[in-house]
Amino acid sequence: MSENFENMHSTIQNDPSVDPAIGFLPEVHDEETYSEDLIPQREMGKAYYQLGKVYYDKSDLNKAETYFKAALERADKPRDIFTIFKILGFLIRVSSEKLEDAQASLYIQEAENLAEEMTSVLGSLSAEYFYNVGIVKNYGGKFEEAKQNFLLAYKKSKEENEPEVLAKCLLALAINCYNQREFENALEYLGQLGQLLKIIKKAYLNGAMYLFAAKVYTELDMYENALRNFSLANETLHQKKCWNLFGYVLLGKGIVHKRIGDFGRALDYFQLAKESSDSLSFKRLNELVSNEIQDVNDSSVDLYLDKTNRKVKERSLGTIDFKHRFVLLEILFLLAKNPGQFFDKEHLAKSIWKDEYNPLIHDKLIYTSVSRLRKLIEPKNTKGEKRKYIIRGKDGYTFNPLVKIRFHLENNVTTGKTIGNVEISSPV
Repeated sequence: MSENFENMHSTIQNDPSVDPAIGFLPEVHDEETYSEDLIPQREMGKAYYQLGKVYYDKSDLNKAETYFKAALERADKPRDIFTIFKILGFLIRVSSEKLEDAQASLYIQEAENLAEEMTSVLGSLSAEYFYNVGIVKNYGGKFEEAKQNFLLAYKKSKEENEPEVLAKCLLALAINCYNQREFENALEYLGQLGQLLKIIKKAYLNGAMYLFAAKVYTELDMYENALRNFSLANETLHQKKCWNLFGYVLLGKGIVHKRIGDFGRALDYFQLAKESSDSLSFKRLNELVSNEIQDVNDSSVDLYLDKTNRKVKERSLGTIDFKHRFVLLEILFLLAKNPGQFFDKEHLAKSIWKDEYNPLIHDKLIYTSVSRLRKLIEPKNTKGEKRKYIIRGKDGYTFNPLVKIRFHLENNVTTGKTIGNVEISSPV
């Protein structure tokens, strides 16, 4: 029966309609195509696993999940213990993207149990063992323990001459640093990975590398580098005919343009990301994109305040750069965060300049600063009258409570939870 399967596999590989990297027809829809009466369970499990990977790449997460489950049922323990780990990893990522918390938790628990079982089953603890233990630690948010296991895997993969495991370790270490906001270290690991991937050809790892590099550069405000890496990720993944990260590339580009202050272009990318993905399967992506659109796309908002990137978008004036206007931005945020509350000169002196109020110093300073701020953000209407955002009264200055304002998402890393601390692009 094994020989029959090999003959079938050889026939498929010679078929020009088949993806040569996978060896199975990507358009198989019916399990009866290859009868399980003719093929051993373990060999059939391998076929289902490969089909699961095909559909995962093609963004059909439902079919991918079906085939991965079928592969899991037919895997032979302990012979296939590392394959089982990979299957569980894919299933966790699918569940995370579909925001199915309970199902993801079950798979994570199964992976944790398997990690414990591996210690007694395996004759020696290889690089792949430590890599998989690191992945399990990552699921539980134990990033430092995960990092130690990835470093052990990194060392052993060099000793064992396992370049593919080494590549996955480098990407995992970069993601680990990203999660712990160690962005410079993340770039160092990605640089090493880039050199290694010039030798071994792994298109998906290349695409994931560029995607994470872009995310790191975004956090470092290196926007040109970020956009270039997003484009490289897109190009690399499309060459592999891999579509599951396309929406995330568009989302990333939109976030970069939002941070730059090009809100119109950002919205175009967000809308493309929303339209290009299946909202039922890619629920996490859809939630992220919806949050971003809501964050900037409200025509009734008078002022959109982005303190992280020191930009303000006024409904009529467009984007105003406060990059070198630190004091004015601090005054604006103090008032805008407390609309209707008056701040006198003494309070302003302490809050903004960290000084005790001195009328000889602060009276003119406060008046001049507020006047400059109002000129920047308060447009004139058709009658030549200014829209009043900042109001002066006998008790000081206040922000007009009738003005509709929105604050940029405070957290630099975009909102939207991940289950098990994994994203669809992270290595399995």
